[in-house]
Amino acid sequence: MTTAAATTIKARQRPGDRIFSSATVISGSLILAVLAAVAIFLLVESLPAFVAGPDDFNGDITNFWSYVGPLVFGTIYSAVLALLMAVPVAIGIALFISHFAPRKLAQSLGYLVDLLAAVPSVVFGLWGIGVLAPLVQPFYTTIVDWFGWFPPLAGPASGTGRTIFTVSIVLAVMILPIITAICREIFLQTPLLHEEAALALGATRWEMIRMAVLPFGLPGIISASMLGLGRALGETMAVAMVLSPSPEVIFQLLTAQNSNTIAANIALNFPEAHGVGVNILLATGLVLFVVTLLVNMLARVIINSRKAFSGAN
Repeated sequence: MTTAAATTIKARQRPGDRIFSSATVISGSLILAVLAAVAIFLLVESLPAFVAGPDDFNGDITNFWSYVGPLVFGTIYSAVLALLMAVPVAIGIALFISHFAPRKLAQSLGYLVDLLAAVPSVVFGLWGIGVLAPLVQPFYTTIVDWFGWFPPLAGPASGTGRTIFTVSIVLAVMILPIITAICREIFLQTPLLHEEAALALGATRWEMIRMAVLPFGLPGIISASMLGLGRALGETMAVAMVLSPSPEVIFQLLTAQNSNTIAANIALNFPEAHGVGVNILLATGLVLFVVTLLVNMLARVIINSRKAFSGAN
């Protein structure tokens, strides 16, 4: 096609096409502008926190990095634990809905999963502190008695059940519908020819899923997991309501003192913060922003590296 012909075709575009094209460009540029504005705001407001002295912090904390370190640890620790619990269950539910359940039952389960995603986080927090924590506390005592020799399960066990492991269970329930819904849609997109070919070669239902469905859906599973991880990293109210925080790095899962998370720490301390204290909290928000960005970038790298082996292309 010559340059003149391409110019003629472009000139003949309908007004609706031009409006739609401009709207998409503006929308894409707007999200980048908002992201840049948030990053610049956090960076500018965080500068005083980076040079804050020991008098601006409570306890034995001497600088910002010793303050934010335990918060980063608690944030990642609880989110990863939640992801480890939620992903296998979500994949199982998605496979049951997409390949095993009768049509009517699958539709009903799909609606229930989607409905679970609409429950406010404060409700999950109330459930965690009022129902889950008292329910699991006796099990924590038994686990410490039997497996206390393993450092993460060392005691003493919390008397209230408000531990980082309880928080991880709550977070796992919260991110379960997101991961399940995405995995379900990905599994339903598996080419029927791949499934029928595996069954024709004598594969069982499980072997067909292992050879055809899971490889095809692997990039989608990773994307769903990272989306759930992002939700868990930024969760605030449920963590603030359930967790018994401590400004330390604590690996034990079942003790009364636990490392706090960045989002919960901001929610708990922001109402009483003033002066440099506000900048310190905003600086922790900047750290959470960077952590979430790095997680998404890592997910994109993993997906691109596995794309050639997914069967999707």
